[in-house]
Amino acid sequence: RLSRCSENEELDEVASADLKFLLLPALLGALTLKQVDLSRRQQHLESARDHFLHFLKLCRSYGLGTFQLPPTAPGEEGSGSPPGPGDPPGAQPSLVAMAMSRNAKIERYKQKKELENKLASMRSFVESGTADEDQIREFYILQIQKWISTSLEELESIDQEMVILKSRAAARQTPAAPHGPSRPVRAPVRPFILTRDAAQARVFGAGYPGLPTMTVDDWYKQRRRQGIVSGQSVPPPGVSDEELQKQQQEKKEEEDDEEALQKARNWDDWKDTHPRGYGNRQNMG
Repeated sequence: RLSRCSENEELDEVASADLKFLLLPALLGALTLKQVDLSRRQQHLESARDHFLHFLKLCRSYGLGTFQLPPTAPGEEGSGSPPGPGDPPGAQPSLVAMAMSRNAKIERYKQKKELENKLASMRSFVESGTADEDQIREFYILQIQKWISTSLEELESIDQEMVILKSRAAARQTPAAPHGPSRPVRAPVRPFILTRDAAQARVFGAGYPGLPTMTVDDWYKQRRRQGIVSGQSVPPPGVSDEELQKQQQEKKEEEDDEEALQKARNWDDWKDTHPRGYGNRQNMG
């Protein structure tokens, strides 16, 4: 891909002025990551990943830096170190890999800071044209080593972002499951005026616009048809509470209820010994 550099050459065979062309794949990967088209984000990530991998393979072939190449595709096995003979199976290999990855990141961070300090001290000589060939060669080699650390960091970030994008795409394709059983849709309840009898219903329903009216008997019948109220709890139309209690008392007496019969006898005996108006000391007439 590069006309001035070949993977079959040695590092000493590359001219000092041509070392900067080794940075081209890494720079292309960094520029590809800066694309802002969200609809093609996954394509940009894959393209940038290929550029960074090509840069690392090129540096590996020239012997620039000691690092481990990441897998060709995200999520591939075999990139981590194998478990030792004393490591138990299961979760232990993952803990070892996590510890090694953390140590590698810390070491890369320290090396990157040292390289940036060296580059800052040499940049003025190279840009002013006062540096000799050895200083120019060292400057570009330090630049390449710095971009090796940057490429490894960018590859980790790309792999994490690609996992998020794939899970988001899968979530969009999967239909959302209902959270619970669907409730039956109830018809809206219209307000109405509850009256005692039909005459009162005619009075309240005379206004315009007026609310619909319904007597107590009609309301009980409607509730009975809906199965909400049992038929035994519905009083007969036109019967007051006092008459209903008297009917219930007579029904108990007819059924030979001992308590009701004894209560009725005591009441009759009391009326025999206490005539009407007994104890009325205020109304003497």
